[in-house]
Amino acid sequence: MNTTAYTGRATNWPSVIISGLLLVPLIGLAASSGSVPETVVAFTVLALVGLLAEVVTASDVRASCGPHGVNIHWGFLGWPRAKYSLVDIANASVVDVPWWAVSYGFWWTPGRTVCTVRTGPALRLHLVNGRTVTVTVPDPHRALAALRIAGNGG
Repeated sequence: MNTTAYTGRATNWPSVIISGLLLVPLIGLAASSGSVPETVVAFTVLALVGLLAEVVTASDVRASCGPHGVNIHWGFLGWPRAKYSLVDIANASVVDVPWWAVSYGFWWTPGRTVCTVRTGPALRLHLVNGRTVTVTVPDPHRALAALRIAGNGG
């Protein structure tokens, strides 16, 4: 049996670092606004929890494509995750994601799921239920080729 599969991991640590750096002036503004110290501490803790959530769930996207379909895992813990079997995928393509369309993690709407951490080429799935799924992978052309080979029975 000849099996072709693709696995890839796309990371965007610069966006996490920039998010963390942007917290510094926000916390400074909260501290200098005359708020009570408890409010500033609560705001700081909330901001740091948000940053930690970004690191855990949105710092990178791991994807595998092949006979099993497409599996997507986010972040440090690999959660959340999604799985799309070959019978759920109507077709797939490679699209170019401009900077204004990058979700920097997970973005869900009733008609689409976006799992992008950077600009540039990405794999887009068109599901049989009409939903689209866009995911950043290091080499979307190889991911697409693995899906096409798997769709043709190997």
